[in-house]
Amino acid sequence: MRDAQLIVFYLPMHTATRIALQWLPLLRQKNPSAHLAATGLYAPLNESHLRAAGFSTVLGPEFEAELAALADALSSGTAPPQIPASQTLPRLPFQKPDRGGLPALRKYAQVVLPDGGCRIAGYTEATRGCKHLCRHCPVVPVYSGQFRVVPVDVVLADIRQQVGAGAQHITFGDPDFFNGVTHATRIAAALHEEFPALTYDVTIKIEHLLRHTSAVKTLAGTGCLFITSAVESLDDQVLRKLEKGHTREDFFRALDLCRETGVALQPTFIPFTPWTTRESYFALLEAIAAHDLVSAVPSIQLAIRLLIPARSRMLELPEIASAVGPFDAEKLIYPWRNPDAALDALAEELAAIVAAADAKKLSRAQAFAQIWNAAAALLPETRRTVFHPASANASGVPFLSEPWYCCAEPTSDQLLAVQPLTLAADPIGSSEGFV
Repeated sequence: MRDAQLIVFYLPMHTATRIALQWLPLLRQKNPSAHLAATGLYAPLNESHLRAAGFSTVLGPEFEAELAALADALSSGTAPPQIPASQTLPRLPFQKPDRGGLPALRKYAQVVLPDGGCRIAGYTEATRGCKHLCRHCPVVPVYSGQFRVVPVDVVLADIRQQVGAGAQHITFGDPDFFNGVTHATRIAAALHEEFPALTYDVTIKIEHLLRHTSAVKTLAGTGCLFITSAVESLDDQVLRKLEKGHTREDFFRALDLCRETGVALQPTFIPFTPWTTRESYFALLEAIAAHDLVSAVPSIQLAIRLLIPARSRMLELPEIASAVGPFDAEKLIYPWRNPDAALDALAEELAAIVAAADAKKLSRAQAFAQIWNAAAALLPETRRTVFHPASANASGVPFLSEPWYCCAEPTSDQLLAVQPLTLAADPIGSSEGFV
């Protein structure tokens, strides 16, 4: 790092951006002459703050060609190319990613199976971007309804090399695998034909699941272990505010569809919004328990607060624009508070419960019981009930061992886990210097 001419931070998530800014002062001290570049979805969202912090180049999520041109210029001693901040998203001629030199796949997240076994997981993308405009989504301000298709042969070549490196499962990182449903089913069929033992998981909107039921059956027959869907809320009012394109009943229909076809549906939620009430939060927990979803929902999903980053479409809502505080340049968000202060306190309490449960290796059902009790304590005594972990589905569902999502604020534990040590520890240049 001391000798690098170019240091690139890939920022696909809010958390990654916070971590980059956390490391920047140390990198600048150790290598003041390096050209700093930020790439990925959250780079253009935070461009002014990244440039103020010392980044010379800020590229969006379709960055590869421009980054290569920048590296070529720096290595040849010519002036770096001037890249307009507001340029349209390029259309790249996608190539098979070069994954040489990366850590072994077993060192990344793995798929945990219901029987306790694990499958080594790889990662690829069949598409980038999204054609939908969900109000809270960070993809929307950057892609503006556009998406890019990665050719089938490129996707399969990437999967092939990861299988050769030991992958037993592939996570498709597309914001929505069914944005190009014909493309998606072709890849699923080709993948299964070449690697019949390989499993995979995808992310798909509820409305797409209901619209493309035959394609869901194709996934079930080609090794799809589970589908993640950003349900966000079971309150129709909130779903309309977020412009999710589905209703509460749509979600339950999609859940039934997936169960009938033999694919696990893993819903994700943003349970704490400015519209959340004590009753609506507890109603969410009741619905999760009643529909046998306790084991399908990562505990952290029940503590997430709505993230409002720069350029968020949430600011289009008058009640949000008038309620948020000034932009927090350190946390890179517009802060907000619930009208009921007890709910903000509950979110903090639940984050601590989840962190402690994770440290103690508690089951999702055990963590859910603690979350249930904390939420029930805010209700009138006549409304309180008790959740028994033993009542949850013991068979469980497959899931990734590191559940975290782009719309989530990082916890203090996450930031501490990757913070630089003191300068005296001289972290750059030795692996022992990283926490």
